[in-house]
Amino acid sequence: MATTVPSIAAERLPALLAAMPKAELHIHIEGSLEPELIFALAQRNGVAIPYASVEELRRAYAFTNLQSFLDIYYAGASVLLREQDFHDMAWAYLQRAAADNVVRAEIFFDPQTHTARGVSMETVINGLHRACQAAKAQLGVDAELILCFLRHLSEEDAFATLEQALPLRDKFIGVGLDSSELGHPPEKFARVFAQCRLHGLHLVAHAGEEGPPAYVWAALDVLKVERIDHGVQSARDGALMERLARDRIPLTVCPLSNLKLCVFPTLADHNLRALLDAGLVATVNSDDPAYFGGYMNQNFLQTFAATGLGARHAWQLAANSFEGSFAGPARKREYLDRLDAAFATIAAAA
Repeated sequence: MATTVPSIAAERLPALLAAMPKAELHIHIEGSLEPELIFALAQRNGVAIPYASVEELRRAYAFTNLQSFLDIYYAGASVLLREQDFHDMAWAYLQRAAADNVVRAEIFFDPQTHTARGVSMETVINGLHRACQAAKAQLGVDAELILCFLRHLSEEDAFATLEQALPLRDKFIGVGLDSSELGHPPEKFARVFAQCRLHGLHLVAHAGEEGPPAYVWAALDVLKVERIDHGVQSARDGALMERLARDRIPLTVCPLSNLKLCVFPTLADHNLRALLDAGLVATVNSDDPAYFGGYMNQNFLQTFAATGLGARHAWQLAANSFEGSFAGPARKREYLDRLDAAFATIAAAA
């Protein structure tokens, strides 16, 4: 914790949330694919999509649960065929991230979604990596890639995906586990994650979004992950909450996603404050922003407006995002210095 967080008036809070530097640790790059870009890529690649207009596609974004979202998510990804497509998708996200004062982004990508359609692993990773390099040089965003295995597919498929990706090991920093959570416990991928650990990859996994606290325990103890993506169901298990707080296991919470997928009935009902009050390393992230109605700053602004969180929570969430990142110690210290400077500037302007 910072020794002191400057007192900032409530009316200055939106400006603070927008201006403060932050890391995004839970962003699915395919979930940043806006309808306008879907249509542009469909036209460029001659791909037919079952929607007549951008407006019709946006109207289809009425999800009732995770699976109803995933169905349209995978359909949208069908327009991605060439290396330039993956570059353009990532570059569009990274420009938005920079505008929201995201200084570090650890970006999930789902290669199986693309290799199943005949797109090569090299096409996917090289396109995304090129955009990450450009972001560092031109936008001041430290962007890294995390390869995610689709948990509704088999362990065998995950092993094959890892084998295809390892020749490009220098272009991604870790692996994760995403897609349909219920019915696909972390244990299913224990051997794959053990292999990834031998290759020195960082390990994360989605757990406790719709799945029970038991999935979070398994992600920690069986997969041996370093952070939990989502994790909001952890609040149902007091012993788990104590473990997460004691071991400083980051949770990459996605408020607008939780709202859109009906994990919580309203943002006011979200348990982010409870997670922070319990001493957890909770963070705010956008998940699939093109589908869930907001990039980073919208997640902060809407959540704070609904829950009454204040400046000290804002500092803690941003600091947690840096602590939970896979940046090196010197880089984390630099991020924290920039965070303190942003708070001082907003406080002085009041």
